[in-house]
Amino acid sequence: MSAKRNIVLFGFMGTGKTRVGQAVAERLGMTYVDLDDLIEAREATTISEIFATKGEPYFRRVEAEVAAEAANLEGRVIATGGGVVLNEANIHALERTGVGICLSATAEEILERVKHETHRPLLATEDPLSKIHELLAYRAPFYSKVDRRIDTTGQPVEAIVQKIVAIWRRASQ
Repeated sequence: MSAKRNIVLFGFMGTGKTRVGQAVAERLGMTYVDLDDLIEAREATTISEIFATKGEPYFRRVEAEVAAEAANLEGRVIATGGGVVLNEANIHALERTGVGICLSATAEEILERVKHETHRPLLATEDPLSKIHELLAYRAPFYSKVDRRIDTTGQPVEAIVQKIVAIWRRASQ
């Protein structure tokens, strides 16, 4: 088995990490894991509730702990939360055992994909498109630390899956 035993999907909310990650896991016979789901299970509450009651700094500490634990898993497609890259140690931990790929999309595409979702605490604002632009600009240097990138704007899931599988196969040789 290659030292890179996982695939790790980084990227902003709405870039396709969940949907694409599940499809990649199915294609490769791997197990799909969402870091946010692991955090919610560990904390026995939702991400939105954690943000509301304990704040973002607390959430980011728990996220770092869960990311470090997930890095020790094997045969997983790991979808990270959009802000996991804010702590560079998370990237290093996850890429130590996984092939990291950053998914991206335009702000407009992201808003279109997430506008009906109610579990996005960072978008609970009057002008979500401006907030997306602001967060993308702020996080751009953090996302750039992930070497591999795929723009998912306007692409069908299957096309993105094929690209990820090709990257995985090259990196695993």
